[in-house]
Amino acid sequence: MTTAQTQAQLDAIQNSLANLVREVQTVIVGQDEVLKSILTCLLAGGHGLLEGVPGLGKTLMIRTLASAVDLSFARVQFTPDLMPADIVGTSVLVETPGGGRELSFQPGPVFANIVLADEINRATPKTQSALLEAMAEAQVTAAGKTRPLPAPFLVLATQNPLEMEGTYPLPEAQLDRFLFKIDVPFPSEADLLQILERTTGNRNHNAKPVLSAPELMAIRTFVRAIPVAPSISRYVVRVLRATHPDDANATDLVKRYVRFGGSPRGAQAILLAARIRSLMAGRKTPSIDDVRAVAPSALRHRVILNFEGEAEGVAIDKVLAQVLTGVATD
Repeated sequence: MTTAQTQAQLDAIQNSLANLVREVQTVIVGQDEVLKSILTCLLAGGHGLLEGVPGLGKTLMIRTLASAVDLSFARVQFTPDLMPADIVGTSVLVETPGGGRELSFQPGPVFANIVLADEINRATPKTQSALLEAMAEAQVTAAGKTRPLPAPFLVLATQNPLEMEGTYPLPEAQLDRFLFKIDVPFPSEADLLQILERTTGNRNHNAKPVLSAPELMAIRTFVRAIPVAPSISRYVVRVLRATHPDDANATDLVKRYVRFGGSPRGAQAILLAARIRSLMAGRKTPSIDDVRAVAPSALRHRVILNFEGEAEGVAIDKVLAQVLTGVATD
């Protein structure tokens, strides 16, 4: 492919993604960075964990994105009595045309392109783990068979940071399966006014499909072909290693407050997300600024504070900000 052809493809993809964002924004007010982070998960083939107080439009945003990409959507409300079979499906006895009976597998909500796991930390670890194979392998084992999930497949889980009583925090191994942990902020005054105008009047707009599943899969392939300068890769590796308190480049905050640093999946998430950010901006390759912009979302759930950090209420993002500025670039 020539340079001109590559540039033309880059421009076409950038326009498609811009149209997708605009279509979602006809329904969703504000939360532009949250939307871009969710879209990054979709394009990277990763999963997202959203954390925010109730009523911020997380479910509506995810449902609207699924409509705009013409993908199937399923929502699962996680509760303490939810069972794994409620997610992956189960076999039921059905009558055959000949009058007999046989077991037939009835797929669960996980067999959708986009699955919203609402308040995932309210279900028991046994049920939470039912998503683990699906998230890691894009398949589930049910009724004695391994069954592939539709492509693309994306899990977007939500957590409520306020009501922690009676919850089951996700273990580190499962948190590491999420590409991003996305903080959903409270809307500004201007955004709240727009929300009231849209939701309390006669206006009722639904997003229309502007991108197909095959087009999305083609963009995923293009993303992984975006070249990355060796200096960018080295910076990502140094940032990841600097989140470990025993590393030579660890900052003061890391040495004092961090128990465990990020895993190699964190570096993979940063590099993929940096590629996607540069693609959305119409640039051929990611920069240091792209890395610094996406690193907090890729690492905030992978860096574990020690007892002192938890007791003092140290913000992970503050620790990561010091790492990103303290690590040398080539």
